[in-house]
Formats: sequence, C-alpha cells, structure tokens
Amino acid sequence: MKNTNNRTVGIIFVLLGASFWGIGGTAAHYLFETADINVNWYVSTRLVLSGVLLLGMQLLLAGRKTVFTIWKDPQKRLSLIIFSLLGMLLVQYSYMASIAEGNAAIATLLQYLAPIYIIIWVIFRGHQKLHVSDMVAILLTIIGTLLLLTNGSFKGLSVPSIAIIWGVISGISLAFYTLYARNLLRFYSSVTVVGWAMIIAGVCMNVIHPIWRVETQDWSAATFGVLGFTIIFGTTLAFWMFIKSLEYLEAKETTLLGTVEPLTAVVSSVIWLNIPFGFWQVIGMGLILILVLYLSLAKK
Repeated sequence: MKNTNNRTVGIIFVLLGASFWGIGGTAAHYLFETADINVNWYVSTRLVLSGVLLLGMQLLLAGRKTVFTIWKDPQKRLSLIIFSLLGMLLVQYSYMASIAEGNAAIATLLQYLAPIYIIIWVIFRGHQKLHVSDMVAILLTIIGTLLLLTNGSFKGLSVPSIAIIWGVISGISLAFYTLYARNLLRFYSSVTVVGWAMIIAGVCMNVIHPIWRVETQDWSAATFGVLGFTIIFGTTLAFWMFIKSLEYLEAKETTLLGTVEPLTAVVSSVIWLNIPFGFWQVIGMGLILILVLYLSLAKK
C-alpha cells in the first residue's frame, strides 16, 4: 500500500508531466506560427535530442546494461524498429502537422480519441464483444468530435480539413503505439524503449529534413527559450515524470490524472495564443474528456 507522502509525490509528477505535454503542444504551435519553424525540422530535432536526453538519464540512473540490452535480441530489434517508425515517428509527425495546420487544442483532443480506436480494434479482432458501454463511448466520441470541429455549425469547419486528417492519423497511430508497445515493455523499461524509438525515428526523419538545415531566420531569445522548453520540459521531463509517477500511483490513477494534458493544451492555447474557442466546442471538449475519464476508470 502506497503511503500518503508517496501518493503526493506521484500526483505531483503526473500532473506536471501531463501539463508539460499540453503546454508543449501550444509552444510548438507558437514556433510554427511566430518563428515560422519548419515542421519537418522541428520533428527531426525534437526526436533526436529528446531521445538522447532520455537515454542519457537512463544511463546515469540505471546503468549501461538497461540501455543497450534491447539490441541483443534480433526479434526485439525488429519490433523496436517497427515501433519506432509506425508508432513513434508517425504519432509525433502527425500530431505536429495537425498543430501546424490547425492548433494545439484541436490536435491534442483529436489525438485523445485513441482509446476509441483501440476499442474498435479489439472488438474487430474478436478479443472483446461489443457492449452497450462501447456503443455509448463511440457515440459520445462522434458527437463530441463533431461539436469540437464545427462549433455547432455544419456550414464550415472551425479548423482546416488537413488539420483534422492529421489529427485523426495521430489518434490512430497513438492507438497502434499503445498496443504494439506492450510486447517490448514486458522485457525492457519504458524509458529505454521510448528513448531508442525517438532516436531511430529522429534519424529517419533527418533523411527527410536534417537538423543542420534550419530554414527559419527568427532566432530570437524567445524562439530559443520556447524550443528548449518543448524539448526539455515538453518531451523529455514530461515523459520521465509521467513514467516515474507509476512508482507511486496505480496505472489507472496515472491515466486518469493524465487527462490534464488536453485541458492544459486548450487553456494555454486560449490564453497564450488567443485561439478562439466557441461554446459548442467547449461542450464537445467536455464530452471527449468525460469519455477519457470513463475509459480510465472502467475496470475492463
């Protein structure tokens, strides 16, 4: 049984980690809009540097063996490469592309539809029967998403269609990322798996857009500061804190508290970037968050 002090530490870690994630998305939007930073370059840089920082932390805290053992098994090497390309790279790129084409609030909420895709997949695969609760969850998702994207008016979308497409891809790739990772996480620490996945994905992304080919001319102090925040706080520390919280809290509690991420993404977008958010969009966001809370608390 975890004592009160440990629970407090766990709650602080998960709330900070999720908040950093949410604000990190808004910070990325700021870089795309204000500093005109290229999305491809940003994803390349973010993945490589965050991966190096994560593995560096793991090396210092847990030793060399925990970092490099994953490469000794040929089957696990292949699984890691698949996870890196179809999971890490796709989810990171599609999420950032959705932010660049739309905004961080919409992109984050669309990505948070991943649990619905997981439900549909396990039902399709025959691992679970379709229950009334599943139908309610899917219905809530459809209604919430429609309100979020249209603000109650079907005459036009509140964000460009390309942003929605990237957001949906982000949610689907996050579902794959979640399901496929289980095979690796049974044998290796999550920090090791994600750190290597980031580096592999980042190296592949560098083929498309190398880190050294920077296209922006706006290297102000604000640009450097925001870029540093997204890499150190919005990615590296956010992930480490979220994983660390599992040492003090149950996974269900961590997932539940992790719903702070879309809330911070929305609030920071509205306050910092003055992103308009209509009444029906707030209702749609509420429905999606209710869904996330329900899926976090449900025993199955």
